[in-house]
Amino acid sequence: MDSSGSGPDSAQRAEAPVVTGSAVLDEIPLAEFGNGLIPGSIADDRGVDLGIGSDLYPADRPGEFWALTDRGPNGLITVAGKKRRTFAVPEFNPAIVRVKVEGERVRVLGAVPITTRSGKPVTGLPNQLSRDEAPFTYDARTPLATNPNGLDTEGLARAADGTFWLVDEYSPSLVKVSPKGKVLARYVPEGLKLQGADYPVVEALPSILLNRKQNRGFEALTLLPGGDLLIAVQSPLLVPDKPAGEASRNLRLLRFSPEEGEVTAEYAYRVDPVNVVDPAETDQSELKVSALVAVDARTVLVQERTDRTARLHRVTLPSGEGILDSRWDEVTTSPSYEQTEDPAAAGIDVLPKRLVVDLGKIPGVPGKVEGAALVGRDTLALINDNDFGMSDGPEAFDEHGRLRDSGLNTRITHVELPSPIRR
Repeated sequence: MDSSGSGPDSAQRAEAPVVTGSAVLDEIPLAEFGNGLIPGSIADDRGVDLGIGSDLYPADRPGEFWALTDRGPNGLITVAGKKRRTFAVPEFNPAIVRVKVEGERVRVLGAVPITTRSGKPVTGLPNQLSRDEAPFTYDARTPLATNPNGLDTEGLARAADGTFWLVDEYSPSLVKVSPKGKVLARYVPEGLKLQGADYPVVEALPSILLNRKQNRGFEALTLLPGGDLLIAVQSPLLVPDKPAGEASRNLRLLRFSPEEGEVTAEYAYRVDPVNVVDPAETDQSELKVSALVAVDARTVLVQERTDRTARLHRVTLPSGEGILDSRWDEVTTSPSYEQTEDPAAAGIDVLPKRLVVDLGKIPGVPGKVEGAALVGRDTLALINDNDFGMSDGPEAFDEHGRLRDSGLNTRITHVELPSPIRR
């Protein structure tokens, strides 16, 4: 497989997108991986292998990428009619992982553990019982302590100076990380009042983000030429309430200036009806935005997905602040932005979009693609989240507390498009 993404001449191009390569991540026991980064950090990995499917960002050599774990192997078990969030390996620490595609293999070259100011693991445990799901052990029997340092890491970008930028689903938050993995700052919504973190916490994001859906905070991030960051909220906010957010198609994208340390624009983005993206799905709340890819200073790709399939749209970013600090950022506005069926009629400038590729129509593309990168002019590299091989329910582990692996693999899949994305 040619992972350079140069592609054939236009006269030789396929008429439709095609998979040109699919590589599987090496099976690495989670304890081996975690203890290699932070000795003695994982006593028992319960038979779980490493998963790195939360995002993908090109490294500085052909075929190499930065990838990202999320908060670790977790699931849901229903007890007495209520779902409990379980953490199979609660001491797991999120990490940034450098990988290389070698034929049909994805090899781990190295990794950077994410740590606090004093060098301790941040872990992937939730921060606040008032906002996050209560954590339990793998069998949902024993409560676990929360951790104000915990991060549910998702989107990833790397600046020219080696600094990493991540986004997190808990707060939601934007996280600045040193090249060696130390959290330098965590930017959170105004009014979050997160106490006890062992790194700087800066309330610099719009307070409306406090109304994020559970487990649907920030999941997508890209670095724009010039240094600004573009962030997507994974799902519509629950404004004014959960039913409104669940039914909504209206998302928010934020532009953040690292130089100014603040959000400089907020864009209105409207996803497609869920059955347009996934004909087998009828629940609009299952549609999410999980990846952003910068094409140039004003153009990005936005991925809309369900767990089965995804589509990427080409979007042009306008000048100006968009809906930032407008009445649409106030929870008292009625109807809310999320409730607005015709944003244009309400005076809201929604980002125009054009479909680039429907991944569901390409044989060989896996489900639950959460990360994407542009390789060369005409090739997308995609990574899927295999959830560490976990499934929900008590049957995820055997009677000895060992994982019954789902059999799903983390893959990096290259898709060549019939026309260039980047000119």
